[in-house]
Amino acid sequence: MLYYVLAGFVFGGLIPYMARRFAKFMPATPAYALCQLFRPGQSAKKQNEHYKKLAKTYYWRSFVAALFTACLTYAYYWQFGAENFGWSVFYLWTLLLLAEIDWRMFLLPDILTIPLLVGGFACAAWGHGWVIGAESALGAVAGYLLPVLVSLLLVWKNKDAFGGGDIKLLAAIGAWLGFELLLYVIAAASVLMLVYTLLRRQKTVAFGPALSLAAIIVAFLFF
Repeated sequence: MLYYVLAGFVFGGLIPYMARRFAKFMPATPAYALCQLFRPGQSAKKQNEHYKKLAKTYYWRSFVAALFTACLTYAYYWQFGAENFGWSVFYLWTLLLLAEIDWRMFLLPDILTIPLLVGGFACAAWGHGWVIGAESALGAVAGYLLPVLVSLLLVWKNKDAFGGGDIKLLAAIGAWLGFELLLYVIAAASVLMLVYTLLRRQKTVAFGPALSLAAIIVAFLFF
């Protein structure tokens, strides 16, 4: 268990860095994205002093993200146990990274949402998931169709409030949780986003972080 928590702490500490790297080179092909994620370009090396100063501002944020991810990883281990824990931690960590990226740049990259979708299908098909294969397929299809109705409530002021990345993320979440719990995720995410919007008094906010957080909570509570 300690190894999982330490791994969660390390991964969480890297989330702000990875999100910033995505913000630098997206949109990009998957191959280029992976290359640049782990090997900054020459322009970054030339601005070494600038990056050193910038890194200091990330220390506290990275520590908070690391601690938060470690706690969630422990909670998922406690809830789901060691068996098939690799699948659940893949679900958890991918959603956390997507939430950070969307919060920073209003973008949910296919390089993360598509593997999450495929992972949900594979997990269900091989009998390691929270739902069976048929429920996974129904949830994924619903994730593509339901946003058309939900968007009527979300975009009456801003037509760009619900994007294609949100639809792909909902499809991926549906593949993991099934149709019924997908409805819980949409409802919870809408409430979270409404509360955040009212507190911050912002007209335009990213929906991905609310979806990710709601999906993490629903999976923990209902499985």
